[in-house]
Amino acid sequence: MDEVEVVVAHSERATLRVGDVFLKVDADQARIDVEVEAMALVPVPTPEVLWRKPPVLAIAAVPGTVLGRLGEPSTASPAAWAAVGAVIRKLHDTPLPPRLGRARGLDELTAELDVECELLVTNGVLPADLVTRNREVAEAALRPWTPAFTHGDLQIVHVFVDGDEVSGIIDWSEAGPGDPLYDLATLTLGHEEHLDDVVAGYGTDVDLEVIRAWWSLRSLLAIRWLTEHGFDPTAPGCEVDVLKSRM
Repeated sequence: MDEVEVVVAHSERATLRVGDVFLKVDADQARIDVEVEAMALVPVPTPEVLWRKPPVLAIAAVPGTVLGRLGEPSTASPAAWAAVGAVIRKLHDTPLPPRLGRARGLDELTAELDVECELLVTNGVLPADLVTRNREVAEAALRPWTPAFTHGDLQIVHVFVDGDEVSGIIDWSEAGPGDPLYDLATLTLGHEEHLDDVVAGYGTDVDLEVIRAWWSLRSLLAIRWLTEHGFDPTAPGCEVDVLKSRM
């Protein structure tokens, strides 16, 4: 009999694997609604939905292996990274979903960033100079953008490749209108050496300064949440190291 593997678990949601089936348990059914609808709309490889019985969503495993992991070197080829860039471009060229989520306003995002930066310093989580420098870098991302259909949480572990081809993209619960460069930044967070490959596959002019700004912005926003939910942003190659690399 297949064993039950806990893929990820925290107070908001949990994902279990039993053989070739993933069971996603989420207290917020709106996230599951978004995930199911997004996977039905996007023209890119996604898992097959097997069944749904709230609060559980069952999906089939996708073939291949993850593109990489944060804090570890990726073994995927430059061609695979470029293929991911091409698939993301196809996603971003898809018409905006009529009902999925909403894009965070610029004022809202700026206010959230300023609150997190203050808490990181006040609570002694990070040195003030590290936060100040990365807040300066992040400013380049705080500009008007044209919303695109984005994945919204395109972490490297959410992308699967089989050889040099993309075999599946998972975890669509944050999908909706957003800044396309945020997707590219999330994918390459901690893997700056593969940014050129991704951009080559993406196939259009990309502002690298904005992507680097999103690396700082995403890391600043994530550190407190990660710590409170049992993850370690100070692990080698992870969010704190990303911030230090901007110094």
